Amino acid sequence: MAVTVLPVAALPASALEGLLSGLGLCLHRVAEGAAIPGSYWGEPEAGLIGNQLYVRDDTPVHSALHEACHWLLADPVRRAALHTNAGGSDTEENAVCYLQCLLAERLDGYSQTRCFADMDAWGYSFILGSAAAWFAGDSDDAQRFLQACGWL
Repeated sequence: MAVTVLPVAALPASALEGLLSGLGLCLHRVAEGAAIPGSYWGEPEAGLIGNQLYVRDDTPVHSALHEACHWLLADPVRRAALHTNAGGSDTEENAVCYLQCLLAERLDGYSQTRCFADMDAWGYSFILGSAAAWFAGDSDDAQRFLQACGWL
C-alpha cells in the first residue's frame, strides 16, 4: 500500500531532535537503506529501544511521534525495558495517538492537521472514520488517561 505521509527529511533539520530531547528522548538518524533498530512495523517506521528513538529520512513524522509517545506514557519500569514492542493497554494506545496529535503542534514544520491526514493515509482505524473525527469526538478515554498522567 503506497501512502503519502510527511517524512522526517521534510522537517527543519533540528526540529524533531529539539522537541524530543526536551522530553527526555535521544534521536538517532539511521543512514539511508540501513535497518531501523527497534522498528515494530519495519522500515521505514520509527524504532524505539529504551529512550532511544531511531528514524531515517524516509520515516514518517507521525511514526516518530507515535513511538516517542509510547515512551512518554510508559511507567519508569516499562520505559527502561522498552524494545521494539511498547505494549500497553488499548486505552494507553489511544492516549499515545492523542498525545502524538498534541505534540504535532509543537513540532516545527508539522501540524495537528497534517498529523491527522498522515494517520488516515497510513491506515490508522477509528470508528468515526478519521483521526480528526476521533480526536474531536471519541477520545474521552485517551483524554482521561492523559489527565491521570499529567499531560492534560
